[in-house]
Amino acid sequence: MELTQTEVDQFIEQGFVRLDQAFPRALADACREHLWRDTGCAPDDPATWKQPVIRLGEYAQEPFRLAANTSRLRGAFDQLAGPGRWLPRGSLGTFPVRFPSPDAPGDDGWHVDASFPGDDPGNFFSWRMNVASKGRALLMLFLFSDVGEDDAPTRLRVGSHRDVARVLEPAGDAGMSFMELAGKLDVSAHRPLALATGEAGTVYLCHPFLAHAAQPHRGTRPRFMAQPVLISREPFPLHGPEALAPPVARAIQQALAEPRA
Repeated sequence: MELTQTEVDQFIEQGFVRLDQAFPRALADACREHLWRDTGCAPDDPATWKQPVIRLGEYAQEPFRLAANTSRLRGAFDQLAGPGRWLPRGSLGTFPVRFPSPDAPGDDGWHVDASFPGDDPGNFFSWRMNVASKGRALLMLFLFSDVGEDDAPTRLRVGSHRDVARVLEPAGDAGMSFMELAGKLDVSAHRPLALATGEAGTVYLCHPFLAHAAQPHRGTRPRFMAQPVLISREPFPLHGPEALAPPVARAIQQALAEPRA
């Protein structure tokens, strides 16, 4: 098994698990070469790093596909989301490349990523999420450069997925929009923080309800990270024996069963 029982239990309780060496550093290096070219910046000339963040689109070239589909990752997907419940990745989604800068990035608010379209599919802020996590099995953070505490690591509110499950429950199948839920995330403000640091090749597998946020880059080298969704084939089952549910669903079940304040 790719994850120990302790790691699975950590995912259920804390909302994430870190996989070191989830894909080879050589693949991270090859992918960064593609990404540097598309930033329009020079790797060895900080004078060309004029923006705090540059967002790059989908990448489906071979090194990206290989990084997203290592046997270790696929085994972990089965353990957390359930065999047959997720769709393989053919690309690696959006790359927010963050550069050292005194300027605020402008995208560092706390949020939970939405998973299915609302009334306007072209407007991401109207996309939605519901308590059964329709459309999303995992939030994933793929590190393509070494990321230390000063290198704008993604901030994670440990255990916030449990708060979010309880906020989403009354909204039923329709769920809430990205902006609606973002306005209610103070419910998780008491949670301790973790930082998504690690060497290139590290992957954080996060519960789809985990509240997270960007932050300014105070280091010296740009940070390269992908944040793809692991798409689910169907909403997660929230009724029936907890022992038979995959860990993503088990975490939701446990959160909904907790006494309310």
